[in-house]
Amino acid sequence: MQLVFLGTGGYHPNQRRHTACLLLPQLGVMLDAGTGMFRAAQYLQGPALDIFLSHAHLDHVVGLTYLFDLLEVHPLERVTVHAEADKLQAVQQHLFAAALFPKMPPYRFHSIQQHTALPGGGVLRHFPLEHPGGVLGYRLDWPGRSMAYVTDTLASPDAPYLAHIKGVDLLVHECYFSDRHKDWAIKTGHSWTSAVARLAADAAVKRLLLTHINPLDDGDDPVDLASARAIFPATDIAEDGMTLEF
Repeated sequence: MQLVFLGTGGYHPNQRRHTACLLLPQLGVMLDAGTGMFRAAQYLQGPALDIFLSHAHLDHVVGLTYLFDLLEVHPLERVTVHAEADKLQAVQQHLFAAALFPKMPPYRFHSIQQHTALPGGGVLRHFPLEHPGGVLGYRLDWPGRSMAYVTDTLASPDAPYLAHIKGVDLLVHECYFSDRHKDWAIKTGHSWTSAVARLAADAAVKRLLLTHINPLDDGDDPVDLASARAIFPATDIAEDGMTLEF
């Protein structure tokens, strides 16, 4: 099964990264719809797309406005956006307000269910994360494989969501700041390198991919990868365009 990172940055795009958007192209499943969504058409394989939003902050939803171009390149019979009811309402009333966007794209909006069946015999579950406005994390399980997606939250040692990510094959977790900016992470409700690595170790995951990187740092090592690997060796930094088999 493939996982494609269409956007791995936070807040706003830079020369290296677009904002949060992950795609399972063979299944037609997308996690968040940041500015990286414009890349989806070249990867999609089927006639439908299900988009699961973690929350409605602009860097995670603005890509929803790109659907018309996506449909021009890869026509879809159905596109459904799944999220908490208040987040869907915000998207429909504000992102697609007539004064901001000329025409509502052909989305279906569906209030998130605790268990959502996925193609290939899988299931998606969600769990709450601590962040202003409220955020959902996701765990996706199939026979013989699993992954979790956690963004926009503090990776504190006593994070309640640790129980929900236990033992996954792949943990995709935000790491907006390196340790030297830990104070800013706490102030803004984001994670820093060593905290994420310790959480991955405590959760006994098999592999950790760091994403939602600070756009002010577009270098090769924005989060001090060595410090993460000293705690949890199976750690890498996600990059736009990266494709994983898991």
